[in-house]
Amino acid sequence: MFKVLISDPISDQGIALLAEAPDVEIDKKTGLSEDELAAVIGNYDALLVRSQTKVTARILEAAPRLKVIGRAGVGVDNIDLEAATRRGVVVINAPDGNTITTCEHAFAMMMALARHIPQAYAKTIRGEWDRKSFLGVELRNKVLGVIGMGRIGSEVAIRAKAFGMIVLGYDPFLTEERAEKLGVRPASFEEIIRTADFITVHTPLTPETRGMIGREQFAMMKRGVRIINCARGGIVDEAAVVEAIDAGIVAGAAFDVFEQEPPPPDHPFLRHPKIIVTPHLGASTVEAQENVAVDVSEQILHVLRGEPFKNAVNMPYVPPEVMAKLGPFFDLGRKLGSLAVQSVDGPIKEIVISYAGELADIDTQPLNRQIVAGVLAHHLGSDQVNAVNAFHLAKNRGINIIVAKSRESKGFTNLVSVTLRTTREERLVAGTTLNGFGPRITQIDKFPIDVEPQGHLLLVSHHDKPGIIGKVGTLLGNNGINIATMKVGRALAGGEAIMVLTVDKDVPKDVVASIAALPELNSAREIRLV
Repeated sequence: MFKVLISDPISDQGIALLAEAPDVEIDKKTGLSEDELAAVIGNYDALLVRSQTKVTARILEAAPRLKVIGRAGVGVDNIDLEAATRRGVVVINAPDGNTITTCEHAFAMMMALARHIPQAYAKTIRGEWDRKSFLGVELRNKVLGVIGMGRIGSEVAIRAKAFGMIVLGYDPFLTEERAEKLGVRPASFEEIIRTADFITVHTPLTPETRGMIGREQFAMMKRGVRIINCARGGIVDEAAVVEAIDAGIVAGAAFDVFEQEPPPPDHPFLRHPKIIVTPHLGASTVEAQENVAVDVSEQILHVLRGEPFKNAVNMPYVPPEVMAKLGPFFDLGRKLGSLAVQSVDGPIKEIVISYAGELADIDTQPLNRQIVAGVLAHHLGSDQVNAVNAFHLAKNRGINIIVAKSRESKGFTNLVSVTLRTTREERLVAGTTLNGFGPRITQIDKFPIDVEPQGHLLLVSHHDKPGIIGKVGTLLGNNGINIATMKVGRALAGGEAIMVLTVDKDVPKDVVASIAALPELNSAREIRLV
């Protein structure tokens, strides 16, 4: 008989699967202090929490029987993941339970924005019968740009189609096949910015998406556009929104999220007549709260019974002897994946992972997961992707994963290669770990190279002609960017070549564009490996 402790308030419907399981006994003990929880947790095989319970290292040390912790929600900042992993305890969350709820809230915000519902309501209850001030627009035949076509963005697109909207979807993982299934037209970010009547964002907050819609983007938009953000504060520049509305570019905005939550009392959104705000209500429905509890309860049962499970957020258990051999390659694997995805264009169709040398004789599944996580995290966010859910996320996006092994050493004791195939191109990056030097990138496409995968890099493709290196260095120097290291790889003298420069800080996009525009250069990309 498995014993499960529920330490936060959760409805009976949410835990019905656990309550009805013949091999499970549940106890509800809410509001426990750390001392009280530590005193009883040793009797339980599973712990189910929301956000109130703090699962500390001390709690985990007192829980020798504990196999799984379920978080009825998305965030797991109240759980010490490192301590749980060290103790071999699986931590499960529920990333899908709030999908429909958040989607519906975004759509409600869109409709309220189109018809001025909050403003009209406020006037009406004050006794003012004012029909002339609130002339709205229909959704039918309007162009909706969905930025981020994950779970929530896809559901928004489906509902928009039912309203007769023309839906454009942008997502780095959106293939033609998936777009066709959803009934949307894949579009570039810039096309959406320039042509959409409504724009709704559904991306995670990452360095790439922070401020992705700002003054520059608002200047390109058609007049009368409306903006909805029910994703994360910071994706849309809040000050720029107000400026664009006051300039007559944006007709209105609806925000459920803020850069600072709660926003300060003097935040301009709170008093602007053309901006609708709600206090981060995207996941706040009875159904969502029950759904996340149901999802987590189901996965807890799978873990306890030794069945396949999903939505774990910490590293799966790896035998010590395997970890000793694979562990040194984990950082390399994530960096290879990250470098590869930052150096390609187009939605990813396939990830090919190849091992040469001694790694061919080892179960590389944990390392495979690290590599795929490195590929996905660049666009989805490192807080959303981990070694456990990486394969699941890739499958949901229609990305095929192939693993190949060869005992042939290829010049190194071990060599790890990652090939990304997109709808537009293919990129290979390879690397190894060297005693005393750590991870190294040893190959990009057909070019041999020796680069430490760390910090800010510039990847330049060029013709091997005299003076190229000097021109790139001069341009960077004129813009106050210091070069730490520089490596050149070429297959033949005078032919195609690559240059990889390590620089001390971010390179502005206009500087990267200036480098790419130099004679004899094919392309230039900034790569961030942290």
